[in-house]
Amino acid sequence: MLQRIQTIYLLIASIISGGFIFMFPIWKLNDGVEVFAISSTLYSGLFFGSTILSLIAIFMFKNRKLQFVLGRLAIILNFILLGFFVYQSLTVSGEAEASEKGIGMFLPIVSIVFLALANKAIKKDEDLVKSVDRLR
Repeated sequence: MLQRIQTIYLLIASIISGGFIFMFPIWKLNDGVEVFAISSTLYSGLFFGSTILSLIAIFMFKNRKLQFVLGRLAIILNFILLGFFVYQSLTVSGEAEASEKGIGMFLPIVSIVFLALANKAIKKDEDLVKSVDRLR
């Protein structure tokens, strides 16, 4: 059942986590060099981990409980990634190394929103199946 709404949400979250990290910089250094998430192994590993979990969750449509758990794990990875970004932005002083924060720092927030919407739809499907089983 790949035509459900949570598939769309999970696909959007995986595109944000896996594709947009190449397009949007995390921050810009004083000399004008844009720093992308792919330049750090920690950031790219967390982004790609979230992407992989989202893509695996898409194809776990027969096991909704596992799909829900994979969505939660992807949300946790994005919160960890967001924590690293907040730590980096607060410890780097104003004009020491990074002069501008980029839009790439907000990608985990957008991904979390779509993952939460997907988990809400998965939960709704699970409740629907349980209610139908009760009627049998």
